[in-house]
Amino acid sequence: MAKKHYTKGKGKYYFSIKAGQSNILIHRNSKEEAEHIYLNYKKVGKNVEWLGKWTGKKYAEATAPTATSGAK
Repeated sequence: MAKKHYTKGKGKYYFSIKAGQSNILIHRNSKEEAEHIYLNYKKVGKNVEWLGKWTGKKYAEATAPTATSGAK
C-alpha cells in the first residue's frame, strides 16, 4: 500500500470522491464551503463520501450534509 505524504489539518472539513480504484481527498476550511462543494459533486452524480471535521485523531461532525441542511 502506498504511503500518504500529507498530514490532515486540524479543524478542516474533509470529504472524498471515489474515482475508480482511487479516492481523492478534498478539504475546505469552513463547514459551509465544504458542504456546498460536497453537495455540488453529489448533484452532478459523483460518488462522494463525507468524512467530517478532522480533530487530529478522528473525524467529528461526520453526518453527511443534505440539500436541506442549510447549505447554499
